[in-house]
Amino acid sequence: MTNETWGQVRKELINTVGKNNYTTWIEPLEFHDLSDGVATFTVPTSFMGNYVSQNFGDQIKFQLKMSGAEVNRIAFQVAANSTTRPAVKPAVARTHASAQGSDELTGAPLDARYTFDGFVVGKPNELAHAASKRVAEGGPVTFNPLFLYGGVGLGKTHLMHAIAHELQTRRPELNVLYLSAEQFMYRFIQALRVNKMMDFKELFRSVDVLMVDDVQFIAGKDSTQEEFFHTFNALVSANKQIIISADRAPGEIKDLEDRIRSRMQCGLVVDLHPTDYELRLGILQSKVMQYRDQYPNIELNHGVLEFLAHRISKNVRVLEGALTRLFAFASLVGKPVTMELTQDCLADVLRDSDRKVSVEEIQRKVSEHYNIRLSDMIGPKRVRTFARPRQVAMYLCKQLTRRSLPEIGRRFGGRDHTTIMHGVRRIEELITTDSQIADDLELLRRALEE
Repeated sequence: MTNETWGQVRKELINTVGKNNYTTWIEPLEFHDLSDGVATFTVPTSFMGNYVSQNFGDQIKFQLKMSGAEVNRIAFQVAANSTTRPAVKPAVARTHASAQGSDELTGAPLDARYTFDGFVVGKPNELAHAASKRVAEGGPVTFNPLFLYGGVGLGKTHLMHAIAHELQTRRPELNVLYLSAEQFMYRFIQALRVNKMMDFKELFRSVDVLMVDDVQFIAGKDSTQEEFFHTFNALVSANKQIIISADRAPGEIKDLEDRIRSRMQCGLVVDLHPTDYELRLGILQSKVMQYRDQYPNIELNHGVLEFLAHRISKNVRVLEGALTRLFAFASLVGKPVTMELTQDCLADVLRDSDRKVSVEEIQRKVSEHYNIRLSDMIGPKRVRTFARPRQVAMYLCKQLTRRSLPEIGRRFGGRDHTTIMHGVRRIEELITTDSQIADDLELLRRALEE
């Protein structure tokens, strides 16, 4: 692999990651070498290397392979002469410079694709979307902070970017700062090193809206938590809006100080639930509409989107990435997107997304949840105390495993497949009318898919 090859790959990446992301994250990368299947790139900072690896690593590796390079993994090393962070112009980073003339406070760049128009709303995320829209109006602060949490790839960062974009449009006079918790910690450490803590404090307290992504990363870092706590209090006291995201609820973040946890729980805490099938299908259909301009001649066979929505269920980012790869591959080989091509192109993604939950594990979790003996749930007793959990377990076995109905029946005391079918249908009916059953299923599904 040569620098010329990397130059060609970069041209392809402009189309797949977008111009804004390309300029910010891909353009600064310099190809170093390819050895034993590992392509190494030089980056200005370790932060940039980590970010590129997490967000664009799969796309870079795919494009390198398509260029003929034998690449199994990509790695990053910090340039030997790099002592400062790159001068990246973020999409939103307006803040006042301090009276002492210190640098302007800059945040992370925004992704132009992450807007409210591009966010597909469904039942699992409708409350988070509505709360984010309210905050993005830039009116009086109604809940502070807005705390968004959920697993990887469920839309937290998308909503954070969308809020910033909307505020930028509606209220351009506001000082809006969006950054990751890691960046907050980085700037705090830098201020300590150069003895500019007063400048740091003044800069952060000058913002009108502070947005901190992935706040769980400050947990366990005592000095950073201390400064974050004081910044938080100062902004709330000044009636400035704070928006925070994390991968779990405040009460579940390990090593987070109690006083910070308490402050975060004072506002509106909203959970982005795992996506359901209808929402995933809607997201795929929305992405296909976006790709029509880029890939106008690609034929998409019926059933492909439905197949992907069923098979890739845990992470929307992986789902969208799979569709991007599929369209790029079909375009390069000049073939329609058929089911066969989909399974060949996405074999690794589909393999990683396969559900590996066993019938026995489901039975154990359900019996624990309803506080009944496993033998009673599997046994012949038909009293409601045992029958309803039994049907819940049957439903989850049908949803989360590849076992056939007769196979599931054999594991439920040798029951006939029609009994399993009846149990599954009964739970499907109750989901729409019994909120307790719906909540139980959601909790059990999450516990089983962890």
